[in-house]
Amino acid sequence: MNLFKRNVSILFLMLFLVTASGFAQSTISGKINDESGIPLSGVNVVLDGTTYGAVSDFDGNYQIQNVPDGTYALSATFIGFSNFSQSVTVSGQDVTVNFSMSEDAESLDQILLTGVANPRSKIESSVSVTTIKPENIEKSAPRTTAEIFRTIPGIRSESSGGEGNSNIAVRGVPVSSGGSKYVQLQEDGLPVLLFGDIAFATADIFTRYDSNIARIEAIRGGSASTLSSNSPGAIINLISKTGKKEGGSLGTSFGVDYNTFRTDFEYGAPIGDGFYFHMGGFFRVGEGIRDAGYTANKGGQFKFNLTKEFDKGYVRLYGKYLNDKAIAYLPNPIQVTGTNDDPDFEDLPNFDANSQTLHTPFLSQSVGLGESGELRRSNVADGMNPVSTSVGVEFMFEPSEGWKIKNNGRFSFNKGGFNSPFPASVVTANDFLAGDFATDNGYSSLTYANDGSPVPGSAILAPTVLFDTELNNFNNFMNDLRLSKSFDNIDVTLGFFKSYQNVSMSWLWNSYLLEASGDKARLINGFDAAGNPLSVNGLIGYGAALFGNCCQRGYDTNYNVSAPYADVSIDATENLNFNASIRFDNGKVDGSFAGPVTSSTDINNDGVISYPEQTAQAIDRANPTTVDYDYDYVSYSLGANYKLQDNEAVFARYSRGASAKADRILFAGLNYLDGDQINALDFINQAELGYKRGFDRGALYATLFYAKTIEEGGFEATTQSIIENDYKSFGVELEGTYTINDLNLRGGITYTKAEIDSGDNEGNTPRRQPDFIYNFIPTYVFGNSKQHSVGLSFIGQSKAFAQDSNMLVLPGFVIVNSFVSVEVTNNLSANLSANNVFDSLGITESEEGSIVEGQTNFLRVRPVPGRSISLGLNYKF
Repeated sequence: MNLFKRNVSILFLMLFLVTASGFAQSTISGKINDESGIPLSGVNVVLDGTTYGAVSDFDGNYQIQNVPDGTYALSATFIGFSNFSQSVTVSGQDVTVNFSMSEDAESLDQILLTGVANPRSKIESSVSVTTIKPENIEKSAPRTTAEIFRTIPGIRSESSGGEGNSNIAVRGVPVSSGGSKYVQLQEDGLPVLLFGDIAFATADIFTRYDSNIARIEAIRGGSASTLSSNSPGAIINLISKTGKKEGGSLGTSFGVDYNTFRTDFEYGAPIGDGFYFHMGGFFRVGEGIRDAGYTANKGGQFKFNLTKEFDKGYVRLYGKYLNDKAIAYLPNPIQVTGTNDDPDFEDLPNFDANSQTLHTPFLSQSVGLGESGELRRSNVADGMNPVSTSVGVEFMFEPSEGWKIKNNGRFSFNKGGFNSPFPASVVTANDFLAGDFATDNGYSSLTYANDGSPVPGSAILAPTVLFDTELNNFNNFMNDLRLSKSFDNIDVTLGFFKSYQNVSMSWLWNSYLLEASGDKARLINGFDAAGNPLSVNGLIGYGAALFGNCCQRGYDTNYNVSAPYADVSIDATENLNFNASIRFDNGKVDGSFAGPVTSSTDINNDGVISYPEQTAQAIDRANPTTVDYDYDYVSYSLGANYKLQDNEAVFARYSRGASAKADRILFAGLNYLDGDQINALDFINQAELGYKRGFDRGALYATLFYAKTIEEGGFEATTQSIIENDYKSFGVELEGTYTINDLNLRGGITYTKAEIDSGDNEGNTPRRQPDFIYNFIPTYVFGNSKQHSVGLSFIGQSKAFAQDSNMLVLPGFVIVNSFVSVEVTNNLSANLSANNVFDSLGITESEEGSIVEGQTNFLRVRPVPGRSISLGLNYKF
């Protein structure tokens, strides 16, 4: 009996062991971080098709227990981040799976840093904002920083000027006199320049996008009025990588059908406990995307930052050195027939408007009188030459529960130059000789300067003013200090913005006679009836002779701005929040500016006073105009946001803001000693009503807007006129993205009905303002691990009027770009980008506002660059 019991016991023990081995169970565990290495808590981790799962803890750790043997799809989801999935096999042993999750820029839970007093998610913010990450930037194949901005809804970026000097407008608020008057460009939360529309020193000239950038945030309207100065239309903020997670990249690209070569690099990593850095930059050299006939782009940028984290805060030191020479594209000559309503734009016989430029090796230098009357020589090939050395410190601490203090300060040493030929007109040789300038100066015949051969009467000429401008001192100091307190359902922020901006520049222009040719355009000399020379190697005037000798000018002014502000956010309920902010800007302006003076000077030191040397222009430093005035204005913004559900919300906002003028006002003959008599401020009132909805595979944003702009006028150098209008506009912005399997669809469209609301052109549409601007970017990924991608981008606009008179129509256009990226080996990819694939003619502006119907007209226009193809290699490590 005992033997029987013993045998039965052994049998049951064997059956238990067999059964246990057949149902062996293990644990899957690991740690979850974001791309910067920060632990993510609250991540849902599941094994698809089972009931097994876990949620990560405060340190990002998760643990799924009692998992039977088998192969599973481990999936992780977290609001604001892209879904993660990985195959996991369990075979009797515990498994560790550590992974990182990438932020989803389209998620409504993406945290915003731009235009908000305290970081908030998109779903909780009553503002219109777009976030663009580098991988999405690459899909539109941009060649310049301004071309990136074309994909932001509501933003009209006339990116036809090259690496800078772009006109940027928003929501029907006009490009009144050039630059980005109502749109402020920022780097890491501080303005690049205090003003966005300084003549020949626009903010984008001092801004370069490169691989240091983690993302771009763009807020339109809303609290942009109160969270920064001179930015009521929009803030576009380039946010840098920090290196919290080790990694970097090295990329090289070159032109396939044009001459350019560029290398980008960046690297960041932890170097101690809570201590990390990032650095990087680029260098490039080449002729550029238009045929200049010489090396027109040369230079680069280096940026770094160093961060130390503490228990309740951090300190970050950062800096930048930019020294870049980039060609500046001003208007090209073109011929037009047809009618003002239906014009036909065509290339001149010797000039391709898409691929050529008036830059020529025959006009490589300019000699004249310097800003203090000294002899000087400039190099036209320097083009836009920003030289900027910046250093800044950012810190944030929580001194006690609910309190937070943050300060971001930066000092920048800025200088450089702007040098580019501007055609004062486009005419035949016969018409030039019959015109006012030639007859007033006794011109009778013309010859080519290089060989002395006569110029045919039918030859097309471009009398040219060389915009040779020295940017002597644009140093600035920017500091933004914020003290915040969080209560149960109220966040209060008190802030103080301080800025000191120098504006010191010298306009040292000369006038030349140039043939309108896109291939090594020749300079032209003039002679009187007796055969006496009236020019020297194509130079027809030391000064802006073709503009009536208006423009040898010097500016030495300083802008000292203090701006206290306050912001209050109230969470009335779990789904409803309110936001209100107010700002008081006080500006103190001092310095001087001076106009032209004429003298007879032997500039070339040959002992003979030539005809142009008899009336040489210089800056009249002996008789400056004193500038000493103050200005102030109040901005405010009120908003509300209501969450209909976790992924759906509506918002409304009303704002009033202003933008102060800098040099644009110093040309109007006003009393610059009395701030009450200076038209130094332009105001915008705005209203918005928005809707946002997130989906499992995409997002949709829709915003109705209204803007009323009151302008007091500003000087525009190219037209030699004061632009003074009031405007109103209303419209709708639509932006969305959706993913279908391996196909991602991204796009945006803005409808704007804009109208001039004062003056002689009241009721007309503002110049260069289309009813529709749009972009559509489909992308397809393929390969075993989706490592390859291919895509297109369609960027376009409907027709617009050349000038406020609403006579000449600029036709609508669409620019098609494409790219393909293939992973050659692990982390090494090759990419081929083609911009403007069909070489479409897209004209963003015209100096002339009308044509004579029934004949061939010669105009000056700025078209977007034509087709260009580039090839690149990128290695990530």
